[in-house]
Parts: sequence; structure tokens; C-alpha cells
Amino acid sequence: MKVYIMTDMEGVAGMLNFPNWCLPPERGYPGRYYDLGRELLTREVNAAIEGLFQGGVDKIIVSDGHGPGGINPMLLDPRAELLRGWPSGWPLELDDTFDAVAWVGQHAKAGTRYAHLAHTQSLKYIDQSINGVSVGEFGQFALCASELGIPAIFGSGDEAFCKEATALIPGIVTVAVKRGVQPQDGRDLDTKAYMAHNRGAIHLHPTVARKKIREGAKEAMFQLRTSQGEYGIVKLDPPYERVTIFRPDEPGQPKRIDRATHPTSIAGVLNEPFDPQAQ
Repeated sequence: MKVYIMTDMEGVAGMLNFPNWCLPPERGYPGRYYDLGRELLTREVNAAIEGLFQGGVDKIIVSDGHGPGGINPMLLDPRAELLRGWPSGWPLELDDTFDAVAWVGQHAKAGTRYAHLAHTQSLKYIDQSINGVSVGEFGQFALCASELGIPAIFGSGDEAFCKEATALIPGIVTVAVKRGVQPQDGRDLDTKAYMAHNRGAIHLHPTVARKKIREGAKEAMFQLRTSQGEYGIVKLDPPYERVTIFRPDEPGQPKRIDRATHPTSIAGVLNEPFDPQAQ
């Protein structure tokens, strides 16, 4: 059994905000606790790795999906291999040699109520949809996996992400390690204002979060082994249309919309370039 783990930072317990925890100083942010944030993420990933191995996995690839990098290689469980960089674009080096995909540290999509640090790719996004189905970073990769016949079996992150994941992939095992407290979706905010919009949350202690992740990952493997039919798969029919709505960069500017199509592939439509005027 071979599993691909997609990782991100914003959905980790104890990750408190963008400027101090998720973004490094070399990108112009304070980044006071960025290295600690990398440790928190890596230890949550290790908990998932432990649970997956307990559930019968033979090989794990950990994909560092955080923009400036989120995994500390020295702390990563040595049983796993680390992937950083996707030269071919979507589906991000995933292929049919994998038996399942999982997520650790995942956040909800842009504009989600009661989410923590929610966004899609960048803070500029208001929403992205494929064939009318609104998707965030989780949904994009889950659809690519489904296109390859690979089930999505596990995800950990904030409570809003867990609800998003189960809505798209019924039966997926999720673990909520924190819950956001912002009731507004922030759809009408500009990019700068949105960064500070959904930074309030109630967190589990990191050790408690890791225990739940370990147990959840093990349970996910049990479900995969005992499932009947196409567990963890969601299908959309071709052709595919991607619609992305971008925030204004400054207050008072209009929202921008980009559209792209592909006749046969979800990964293909995600790889279509954006109109520079829309971005």
C-alpha cells in the first residue's frame, strides 16, 4: 500500500495567524514563529504517518504543499519520503502507483464561514469552481485523485475544512484540530483586509491533536481495506470548466473573473493559464 500525503500549514493546531506563523521573514513578513510552525506541522504529519503504518501502509510520500515550505525534513519520520516541487503541475506528481491520498494541516476554501485562515491558493481568491462545484485546495487535489481512480481517505485541519471534505467526499475520515469563530465569509473584502479576516479560532493542544490524527489515519486505512465499491471517489463529467473569481487588490476596485475549459481532464483544466488581467 502506497499513500500520498498532501500537507499545508494553515490547518495545523497552534498555527495562529498568517504573518507570524505561516510566512517567513524573507518574504517580508514578521515570521516570528515560522520555524515553530514548521515543527508543529511536521509533528502532525508524523502522527498521520504513524497511524497509516499501523493501518498497513508500506510506503508514504509526503508532499510539502505550503508555498514557502512547511515541512522540517530533519523532524520528518524517516519511514516517509519528502516531495517538494511539482514541475509538471497538476496532479502534483500523483500517479496510479498510489493507493490513496490524505491531507494534513489543510484549511478550508476561501470565503468559508467559521473557518480559520481560509483561502484558495492565494488570498486573492473569492471562489473557484469546476463544473459548478465550488472547490478549494482540498477539492482540486481530490478531484485530480479521483480522475486517476485514487481514493481520498483522510484529512485533518480546522472544523470548517472537515465539513468541506465530507461534503465532497462522503465517508472520508476527518480530524478537526481547531475551529474558527468568524461568522462572516469575507467575500466583499479586498486582499489585504481578507488576510486579517478569519484569524480567530479555538485550538486543541498540539499533543491532543496529534493523538486524534494518529487514530484517524489508522481508522482511514481500516475503512479503505474494508470498503466496497468506489470509496473516496467523486466524479464529474467532461467537458470541464474552471471559473475563478478574484478579489480586488484595493477597496472599491471590481472583482475579476477568469474562465478556462478542457475537453477531457480535470488536471488539464486546472493547468490552464489564467488571464493576466483577471489575476
